[in-house]
Amino acid sequence: MLAGARNQDPSNYLRGTEADMSDDLKKMYRTVMDDHFPREITITFGDQRLVYRKRSWKIRDEKTGELIEKGLRYGENPGQEAALYELVNGNLVLGECRFIEPGRGLVSAVTEEDMIQSGKHPGKTNLTDLDNSLNVLRYLTEKPAAVIVKHNNPCGVACAETISEAYDRANMADRIAAFGGCAVFNRPVDKETAELISRNYLEVVGSPDFEEGTIPILARRANLRIVRISGIDRLSEYAGLRFVDFKSLMDGGLIVQQSPLNRIRTAADFTLARCEYQGKLYEIARKPTPEEYSDMLFGWQVEQGITSNSVIYVKDGVTVGIGTGEQDRVGVAEIAIFKAYTKYADALCFREHGLSYKELELEVAKGRKDEGLLKEIDAKTRSAKGGLMGATMVSDAFFPFRDGVDVAIKEGIRAVVHPGGSLRDYEAIEACNEAQPQVTMVFTGQRAFKH
Repeated sequence: MLAGARNQDPSNYLRGTEADMSDDLKKMYRTVMDDHFPREITITFGDQRLVYRKRSWKIRDEKTGELIEKGLRYGENPGQEAALYELVNGNLVLGECRFIEPGRGLVSAVTEEDMIQSGKHPGKTNLTDLDNSLNVLRYLTEKPAAVIVKHNNPCGVACAETISEAYDRANMADRIAAFGGCAVFNRPVDKETAELISRNYLEVVGSPDFEEGTIPILARRANLRIVRISGIDRLSEYAGLRFVDFKSLMDGGLIVQQSPLNRIRTAADFTLARCEYQGKLYEIARKPTPEEYSDMLFGWQVEQGITSNSVIYVKDGVTVGIGTGEQDRVGVAEIAIFKAYTKYADALCFREHGLSYKELELEVAKGRKDEGLLKEIDAKTRSAKGGLMGATMVSDAFFPFRDGVDVAIKEGIRAVVHPGGSLRDYEAIEACNEAQPQVTMVFTGQRAFKH
């Protein structure tokens, strides 16, 4: 035993160690790393070149108070150096594809003036969340829309008559996942929207502009990154532009591909589900209503920003349940249903009692709230089937078996959107035709995988 340690409680040492570790972890997340990436990158495609310039912003050093120039805080995790580059030169044409040209920067072109409040200074995930929000919003330009992204996946997307209503609907679609997320708007943020935002904890807010008086409201959250992205007002132009998509392999290799183009721009681009199997023609019996076509279009546009394998449910221009990144299609369809139920119950609980569902559970467990409150929330959620009754089911790839469609039909969905092309498409069509009431189905004719 060490001298002087005989009468000491060993737990004091452990508590001290844990405290030190906690301080180190907090410091790790606050630290803005230096990066050793070059100021400029040139990528050569045969005799054609793309030139990228590293972006940085001035921030105030926490120790000296001096303004210093820094790039990204860090990469996906503290300890990973990262850098942001903007395309500044090169007009790449490969085959018949002319890729996006310089001068069209959005997130990569954000200036110090656009970084209205840098908060804790942005890291890689903040900017990729911003980017994927725009990836969805470029198809949702006709009405005010809000996208809330977390870990590069939408957790709530909504269209509405006003931007504040769009945000409120997107937020209530999944209040829990929205915590610490990135909210992006296709219209300027007004005071009403700013007040709603200020009640929540977000990491990033992006908008084409911020109306007078909104910044002081948003700035109540000192760590919030407030970013103006002026190019949002021309987002629809990006719907038809391709960029070069790089995927790095663990061995240092690269896979290069064209970015996808979404061929579904209007309801007329869908095809009523039909296929032939063993000489027999199978056709969907019920055509979609105009309202169903509207949700089909909205849902397929949202699907462009979701990690595959995915199934989502939408209703009246807002996401109801989002299932992402699963290995099997029926599994992700069921996960999205589970999420729809849990998010519906949470939103209902918050509206009626001012508490999250989990907080109410804890209050009941501690004897401070009546268990009947939980039972009432659960009963209302089951009765509404988690908001899925009348919803539209959207899948980024075809259904290999009818089971994926069947689990959603049991919840009362009214429409299905998927690419089509499975050997068993006829089974999915039969499932919809056999449903009471009948469910309609359309094909997109293209897959929407995003890995």
